[in-house]
Amino acid sequence: MNQKKRRFVDLSVSLQNNPYTDPPALLPKIDYVDHQQGWPEMAATFPGLKKEDMPGGEAWAGEFMQLTTHSGTHMDAPWHYASTTDGGKRAFGIDELPLEWCLQPGVKLDFRNFPDGHVITAAEVEAELKRINYDLKPFDIVVINTRAGSVFGQPEYMDAGVGMGREATMYLLERGVKVVGTDAWSWDAPFKYTRERFEETGDPSIIWEGHKAGRDIGYGQMEKLANLDNLPPYGFMISCFPYKIEKASAGFVRAVAIFED
Repeated sequence: MNQKKRRFVDLSVSLQNNPYTDPPALLPKIDYVDHQQGWPEMAATFPGLKKEDMPGGEAWAGEFMQLTTHSGTHMDAPWHYASTTDGGKRAFGIDELPLEWCLQPGVKLDFRNFPDGHVITAAEVEAELKRINYDLKPFDIVVINTRAGSVFGQPEYMDAGVGMGREATMYLLERGVKVVGTDAWSWDAPFKYTRERFEETGDPSIIWEGHKAGRDIGYGQMEKLANLDNLPPYGFMISCFPYKIEKASAGFVRAVAIFED
């Protein structure tokens, strides 16, 4: 009897000391402690222990980190977007996000051909679904492939890729989608372009418009995904359980695409 083999595609970036993954105030900082630097702590824990007593004369290695819940690949919770959701109910944090949302069929929408800063519309989402010949189903996890994924960790990353506008986000949510994701820094268009449009129009409704759709329908939103270019339009599962941080606006995610070959 032949059994199907599972194939995995890592959809997460590595958390790293890189100056181009976030704005300066939000950059993660990782301090590495190697097997020799770990000796003072081990010696204090086990009085009388000598280096030569341990294999290779090594203690333990570890890391100390300074970061936000939005560092690296992560999932935003409704609390991040606003204090209320779903018709005025209290917006919930990442620790309350339903687990059943986080292991569902995946769908990839390819928007790499659109210019940086473009705001995707509902019509463009519909056109892409038609192109790939797919009908959305409730709880599908929809990820968008933008140009940003190809330049993660490079100086242009934060200004690269398209954003999902309010109407495009609502198009997905109204069809039962509960979790979405992007390989860009934000689900919305890069702030550089939104700022320029706001200066021209004075229209505040364009600011963070995709995120703010979560005031109407609560949803989980992944940012800084990776390797979306390696995915077909559909035919895989996505696992994306967020780290459980009490009352937090986001949680770290090791997002993975799973194929049954």
